[in-house]
Amino acid sequence: MPDGSATSEIAVAIRGITKRFGAITALDTTTLDIRRGEFFSLLGPSGCGKTTLLRIIGGFETPTSGDLLIGGRSALADPPYRRRTNMIFQHMALFPHLTVAQNIAFGLEMKKWKRPAIRAKVAEALDLVRLPGYGDRRIDALSGGQRQRIAMARALVNDPEVLLLDEPLGALDLQLRLQMQNELSRLHRAIGSTFIFVTHDQNEAMAMSDRIAVMSGGRILQVGTPRDIYERPRSRAVAEFIGHSNFLTGAVADPGHVTVAQTLIPCRIPDRLATGDPAVVALRYEKIALHRASGTDAGLVGTIRLVTYMGPTTRFEIEIADGFTLLADLGNNLATQEFAPGDRVALDWEPDAATVLED
Repeated sequence: MPDGSATSEIAVAIRGITKRFGAITALDTTTLDIRRGEFFSLLGPSGCGKTTLLRIIGGFETPTSGDLLIGGRSALADPPYRRRTNMIFQHMALFPHLTVAQNIAFGLEMKKWKRPAIRAKVAEALDLVRLPGYGDRRIDALSGGQRQRIAMARALVNDPEVLLLDEPLGALDLQLRLQMQNELSRLHRAIGSTFIFVTHDQNEAMAMSDRIAVMSGGRILQVGTPRDIYERPRSRAVAEFIGHSNFLTGAVADPGHVTVAQTLIPCRIPDRLATGDPAVVALRYEKIALHRASGTDAGLVGTIRLVTYMGPTTRFEIEIADGFTLLADLGNNLATQEFAPGDRVALDWEPDAATVLED
């Protein structure tokens, strides 16, 4: 998607929205642009405000203050059925007493479509979710994945400009969730609508999204591509929620180094920091390489205290001289097997792999 913020490129514009439930502020002056045709995820822990924001976009909640624009015009006065949006919920809310075709056709019947047009549209929707010929089946005869596809078909049959997905994969088992992630990505590419996806699962968001907004406490902490969010977290809260990071406290030594435990370590430093400023460095576990320590190592050196086999990786807990520990995840190979508790090792990483947090 283009980076420009021209009105024609913005599907949903959130302008200073605040939502209070009594004394609780669920959303606090939230501003965000979601581009037309992108797969956008709202990611954060339970209670961070992501579902409240989604429900405001869909018209199921009214903000305390602020404005919401869909397609360039304010939508706050529009009830849900007048918005070019549709929502898929975690528990799907399919009608068990109706057939698959009747479930999908429900919205079209409410709009008074003629029966031949409804039949054609339902067949088209079933083809889209790869369940042709399932129209006469009952909902209780379907698997969990099939029911989720029918819920998608029921939402997509109305041709929404914006599809709202409220943790739709949360009730599925792991393997089925992975399959449905692929299915959602395929559907997004096929129809080209804007998808706004709510999840607390970082892997889901990373796998499917064009961009992600990480939320906490009713605020947006950071917006960016999955790579930006993962490789360049701006705050400790983002670095902790996405992936696994070590946090090293020190002071800026020069434009490319921070002093930690009396050792110069290479890292990426924001322009606003000057020599001597305090700094917190985020370093992903898997960015660290290990080799046996020698007397000439200039970087951090420590002793392996714990080795944990984790399938594709092995995790090493390494005690550094000044009493703090770092964790490193190494891919399992013959070199990894050479390390054991008690070994002295030196730690290396690419300078760009360590980030001094801005917040």
